[in-house]
Amino acid sequence: MKIYSYKGKKNLCGRRIKMARAEKRITQTDLAARVQTQGITLERDSISRIEIGTRFVTDYELKIFAKVLGVSMEWLTAEDEALQQ
Repeated sequence: MKIYSYKGKKNLCGRRIKMARAEKRITQTDLAARVQTQGITLERDSISRIEIGTRFVTDYELKIFAKVLGVSMEWLTAEDEALQQ
């Protein structure tokens, strides 16, 4: 299987996940725990790699992130120039 990147990242949602998590003032460990309560096994290091863009995010993980962070899947995957830094 060929591994793909988009603009040097393996996901679109990492920065937005980090933004939403910071806004809610929860740690990566807390976010991992909340995701785990929804049936997805993720550890803190996986959250870290997602946020920096070195880990792929599956569609079902994206759905759970949106749910536990209280945002839409569309917002998580949106691109805007302010986030392209």
